[in-house]
Formats: sequence, structure tokens, C-alpha cells
Amino acid sequence: MRTQDAPGFAGRRAAVLCGLGGYLPSRVLDNAELSGRMDTSDEWIRTRTGIAERRIADDMSTVDMAVEAGRAALNSAGLDRVDALVLATSTPDYVCPASAPQVAAALGLSGIAAFDVNAVCSGFVYALATAAGMISAGISGSVLVVGADKFSAVVDPGDRGTAPIFGDGAGAIVLRAGAPAEDGALGPFDLHSEGEGTDLLYVPAGGVRQRFAAEEQDNFLVMQGQKVFRQACARMAESSRAVLDRAGWDVAEVDRFVGHQANIRILDAVAKKLGLPAEAVVANIGTVGNTVAASVPLALLDGVKEGHLVPGHRVVVSAFGAGLTWGSTVLRWPEVTPG
Repeated sequence: MRTQDAPGFAGRRAAVLCGLGGYLPSRVLDNAELSGRMDTSDEWIRTRTGIAERRIADDMSTVDMAVEAGRAALNSAGLDRVDALVLATSTPDYVCPASAPQVAAALGLSGIAAFDVNAVCSGFVYALATAAGMISAGISGSVLVVGADKFSAVVDPGDRGTAPIFGDGAGAIVLRAGAPAEDGALGPFDLHSEGEGTDLLYVPAGGVRQRFAAEEQDNFLVMQGQKVFRQACARMAESSRAVLDRAGWDVAEVDRFVGHQANIRILDAVAKKLGLPAEAVVANIGTVGNTVAASVPLALLDGVKEGHLVPGHRVVVSAFGAGLTWGSTVLRWPEVTPG
């Protein structure tokens, strides 16, 4: 069933991808440097995660990176203004206020609606759904969606279970109002959460439950890696199947799978569960690591730059993160030049 004929697409004002950009800090932290400060090795990290290096923001903040990615996406779209800005992040510059208004102001967009969405590694998919809903409802005609995180600030630099995995970065997409039949129109969404799994992946201190940490370790990310791995594989596969059903697409029609870049083995496992060939997987985790909310847009960006994503490709996007949260959507890839 073609996209424009599918029941999940019919009779609505669609959110259409028309701009794409990203930003990575200049500092590269490779496995050799990590091996010099903890009990690990390049081979150990690569075989378990697929990661060779990641970027570290140092003195840059989440807002700083988000501004750079947002500016690139606006340039890609050929726009100097949008109606709203949604920032997906779980490492805001401040507990209060939200970071999105600062990003908007720095981009010369003061006065527009701007707010944060925190669904951690699923944040960008949740933010896309939020922005698409605003466009479909007629609230906004165009929305800048940014995913940005500085997880190096919440990861214990001496923990070999988390420090090798996470990197810093930002990615952004511009959405505009359009028709469901257009390339770039976001398809149905599938979103879920399971709060019973909070303790699998969280930072104990910083919120009102434990505002200040008595123990330094409580400032850092806690992760039960094996349990998170199993949940991510199962949930992303289930969600991808659900959104394909809603879109009226067969798995055989899917050209590319763009999943949250947490671990290359997770991406491969989800593709296998879906029955997709290995070449359908878009992956950039080897050079950027897990950039949390920035993961999906940065993977899309690299996919375009490397020629792995081309206009007309049928694409499934899926993510899983702390919360627990997960979600997916689909689109036919449009003609877009990264900013």
C-alpha cells in the first residue's frame, strides 16, 4: 500500500521534513585515551558497542550545541524564522528554566513558542511527534526540532560501563506544514513508556527527590546494561512493527532503518527481528557514540552525507531510552541538502 493511500496518512495536514543540520564538538575522545585511564581496551569497547570514538563538549553547554545545530537546519530549510521550537534534551543548562527559549533567542527567534521535551534517548522521536501534532492541529506552520545532550556531564569518567558509550552533540530538523503524499511527510507515530523500569537507567541526584548528592557517585548515570539491552531490542522491534502496520507498509518495502545509536549490536538485533537486511541499517555510532537525544538526527544527517539515505527511500525511525520510553515513526525521505 502506497504512503498516500494508507489509512494512517489520509485526511490530515502533515508535518514535512524540509531542513536538516547537526553539530559535533571538535574534541575527539578515542578508545586509546579511555584505555589509558580505566581497565578497558579498544578491542573490548569495539566488540561490545561498535564505538571507536566520541566527541566531548568541554566548555560548551547543551544550549551552545543546540544553537549550532538549529542554525544549520534553518539554513538547510532556507528559513530565517519558524513558528515554534521544540528541544529534546535530558541535560538542560539549568533545572529551571527550560533551555529551548535560550536556543530560540540565540537564533533570533524570540517570541516564538519554545519548550523542552525530556524523554532521554527517545526524546527526539517524542519531540517530532509533538511538533507534528502542533502542525497537524494548525497551531504552527513550521517547527524547528532540536535534539541536544551533553552526557559527558553526567557520566562517571572512570566507569567503563558508561564512559565509553556516551558522547556529546546536537542534531536538528525543520518541519513545515504540507500534504501527506509529499516525500518527507512524517507518518503515524507509535509512542510508549514504562515507569517501572526507571531504575534501569537514571541519575539519582539533581531532582527534587535528591536535590543535592551526599555521595559524588549519585551525580552520575546508573545503568543496568544487560537489562537495558534486552528491553531496547524488544521494544524498538515491537514499535517499528506497530508503526509499519499503521502506515500500511510491508517490511519488504522498507529501504532504511534509522534507530537510536546506543549500541551497534542493538541496531543489528532490531533489524534481524524485523527481517531487514544489514545494509538497511543506518549507523554512525562508531564515530560519535551514543549522543542521546541528538542520536537520531545525527544518524539521519550522516546517512545523507554518506549517500546511504536518498530521496524516495522508505525509512523507519525508532528509539528507546530511559524512563523507560520508546517510539517510532516512518517517512519517505525527501530531497534535502544538509545545512
